[in-house]
Amino acid sequence: MSDKQRDAGLVRAVGPWGLAASTVCIVVGAGIFAVPAALASSVGSYAPLALLVCAVAVGAVAICFAEGGSRMASSGGAYAYIAVAFGPLVGFVAGTLSWLGSVLASGGVAAALADVCVSVLPLPLRTTAHALVIIVVIVGIALVNVRGVLSATRMVSAVTLLKLVPLLIFLVVGATAMHGGNFAQTVQPDTAGLGRALILALFAFTGMEISLCASGEVADPARTIPRALAISMVAVTLLYVAIQVVAQGLLGPALASSQVPLADAMGRISPALRLLMVAGAAVSMFGLLSSELLGNPRVLFAFARDGLLPAALGRVHERSRVPHVAILVNAAIALLLALSGSFAELAVLATLVTAPLYMLGCAAAQRMAKRGITQGAAPLNFRWLGAAAAVGIAGMLALVALAARVEIIGLLAVIAGSALVYLLVSRLAPSPR
Repeated sequence: MSDKQRDAGLVRAVGPWGLAASTVCIVVGAGIFAVPAALASSVGSYAPLALLVCAVAVGAVAICFAEGGSRMASSGGAYAYIAVAFGPLVGFVAGTLSWLGSVLASGGVAAALADVCVSVLPLPLRTTAHALVIIVVIVGIALVNVRGVLSATRMVSAVTLLKLVPLLIFLVVGATAMHGGNFAQTVQPDTAGLGRALILALFAFTGMEISLCASGEVADPARTIPRALAISMVAVTLLYVAIQVVAQGLLGPALASSQVPLADAMGRISPALRLLMVAGAAVSMFGLLSSELLGNPRVLFAFARDGLLPAALGRVHERSRVPHVAILVNAAIALLLALSGSFAELAVLATLVTAPLYMLGCAAAQRMAKRGITQGAAPLNFRWLGAAAAVGIAGMLALVALAARVEIIGLLAVIAGSALVYLLVSRLAPSPR
């Protein structure tokens, strides 16, 4: 199916700042409130260097996604242009990896958000309140998305600003209270520690592919997508490095053992600031859910429009012009995962599934550029696309190699399973419209 047919009925209303805000909101998730401690325990004060290394790898991937997105901006994001480059089977596998990682993350983050909210309640009320928070949050975000893509992106933009305020306060206040002695290296990094640090840092940078799933509703995509990715990835890198440096400067060796590093760091200055960081973590989780539930349903929508899922998922609401059925189904699945609590066992897999997706995205962008494939508008035409693709693919291969054997087997099983589903569905399903 052509991109025009797949995106029929949608409105291209998302601009560069809206897309950039969605990307930042996804990438800067709840992890940044905990990752600094894990990085410090692995490589000590060298943690900012680990972040910069991963920023280079993910930045290379972002360049490839910007190239591919500027050439084929359609619902499903990477799924759309990977399918054009390598065929529908590979495209379906890529789309499945993108959707699976996102919906698992949505369920886990919703459960974690509920944990934060009920922590202030008496023990007898927590179980019921935990489920209620999950239901209210996911259903509420889904309903905002059903109202229209502009309403959803405005909510994402607003939450992005709210979640960044505590982090900016952390940087401004914390920078005035750092101690030089806290930067002394107390950890002797080994291969295992370095590997763990790189995986954690890469986890903190992933998520940009989810915001691109709404590419079918992006205005002037050839310009908007590259600009949005550039703005968001540069901003995230600077923010992460600054947070890591300030946290180290405030806590020193204690950073490695902290359960809530940003909150503990602010607690050294003021109890009120510590509470602000806890609230900031909750807002950050809500923001991540808002962005995930904006972009991820578009993968189901794209699959349905291509005849690979039930046609109902490809419907567009008559008034709001959004894929309302796909939005509600995606939200329901995330809701069930959050209520079941099964995400904890699949959290690592949810992170790892992004690696082959990123590799496919890099390779597809390079293939499309070599063949001059574009949907009409002038593409990005990045001069050093080949080098960016090589760096991105090498970085993702390293991520997979650092995983445990059972995790790698699980990843291969997901890929094989999605390929099998495609082969079965493509034979049984009717031809796409």
